[in-house]
Amino acid sequence: MKDRYAAERDRLADAARDGNWRTVFEVLDEHAAWVNTARLEGSSGYTPLHQAAWHGVPAETADRLLAYGAARTLRTSDGNRAVDIAERRGHRHLVGLLDPAPKHPLPQDAAARLTGHLHRLIRHRAGLTDGSDLATRQRMRLPEVEALTELGHPACWFPVPGMYGGFKIVLRGGELIVDSWIRVVGGSERTDRVTVDGVLLQEGGRL
Repeated sequence: MKDRYAAERDRLADAARDGNWRTVFEVLDEHAAWVNTARLEGSSGYTPLHQAAWHGVPAETADRLLAYGAARTLRTSDGNRAVDIAERRGHRHLVGLLDPAPKHPLPQDAAARLTGHLHRLIRHRAGLTDGSDLATRQRMRLPEVEALTELGHPACWFPVPGMYGGFKIVLRGGELIVDSWIRVVGGSERTDRVTVDGVLLQEGGRL
């Protein structure tokens, strides 16, 4: 099962890289939730929308990716959004379409600080006895707060394999409310707050 999953993820990443949009949409028809994923164990962080911007696809192709839920605000490992890539490569017909229009605007600095603190909280809660954590060990791409600003209801669920649970993350008033639990551990449910200044733990104090 895992090998088939990895093969399908690679098929999506390869097709987007090569500009094979027929195959991209075949995979997304079966796995729409993968529209914002990058290559497993890849280093670029390019999602299908980033690749579309790089190739300068017709607006109709980009529109179709957006209809699947492609996030305009997601950044590559180099910090580029799809609109930045399109603009740099001279694909002016895509710039207006890919320019983010957040429903819950946040200053970029605030979003970056919230994201950094959120990632610390996730690694802390997914920590292992040897000092490592499940998210880092599995090279997971952690959620970005900017992506929440695009959603009508700015919330997401982030499961962590091996944790038997995960994180419900809600953007509210410039802060994050983070519910997390581990299903196999009784009483593990908790709610922590993430602000631009740090993580406020449920039991008091800061992380």
